[in-house]
Amino acid sequence: MTEQPKNEPENYDSSQIQKLEGLEGVRKRPDMYIGDTNERGLHHCVFEIVDNSIDEALAGHCTEVSVSLHGDGSCTIQDNGRGIPVDIHPKHNMPALELVLTNLHAGGKFGKGAYQVSGGLHGVGAKCVNAVSESFIAEVRRDGKVHQMKFSRGKTTQELKVVGDASTTGTKITFMPDEQIFEESREFKFELLAKRLRELAFLNPGVRIKLEEEVNSKKEDFIFENGISEYVEYLNKNKSCLIQTPIAFSGEAPPESGDGIIMVEVAMTYNDSFNDQLICLCKFNS
Repeated sequence: MTEQPKNEPENYDSSQIQKLEGLEGVRKRPDMYIGDTNERGLHHCVFEIVDNSIDEALAGHCTEVSVSLHGDGSCTIQDNGRGIPVDIHPKHNMPALELVLTNLHAGGKFGKGAYQVSGGLHGVGAKCVNAVSESFIAEVRRDGKVHQMKFSRGKTTQELKVVGDASTTGTKITFMPDEQIFEESREFKFELLAKRLRELAFLNPGVRIKLEEEVNSKKEDFIFENGISEYVEYLNKNKSCLIQTPIAFSGEAPPESGDGIIMVEVAMTYNDSFNDQLICLCKFNS
């Protein structure tokens, strides 16, 4: 007869079934959402918020994104996009800002809504960062006002309120990684962030992306008008190229389903090395 393992319940019934509310599931299993709770997951939080700003740029409503690393360990991402909607959602009876920051799979990237093309379609990015943050402050500039909400570990700590007037539009997110989640390190690395932000600037011609570290007064300002052609030149900056200007071309065609347009952009060059390097990137049609 098999012996019952210690601490194992004798009966498996409905009392053993748990339902995690709100963003509790993210805090319970953060690795599922941000990769891990070490260096990679920590920096992924920044990229998730930045990607939302880039999606605004892809929609034609954002030209500048800034990332600031503060002395207290927090990080601020700000853009000049349309600003996350703050009006009351007709179905869920809460501000749209609160809905998209506290409810998984809530956002404007499903179906043919606010975004035709985006870097992510699952609707979990910003709210996951909220869930793993000790402090998360959202400020939205739209309709001539600055609207603010505050959160902690995925829960609302300050209801939506107007804190000032605004002559521009956009979204500003400031978050402090939670020491309960990131036990190994909560220190953002400037060079690691710079590498990814530089790449995003190459992939989004004309969009300015700024990075600043306040403590060491480090600054980077990325903007590239020729996109991936400049990316190819950057990748070959320490190599001897056989042609001066990268070969570049683009095209588009309707998919077989007739739903949307498939766009392709290619840039390439030859150098005197023996190994080839192929980099493929894509954006999703929602």
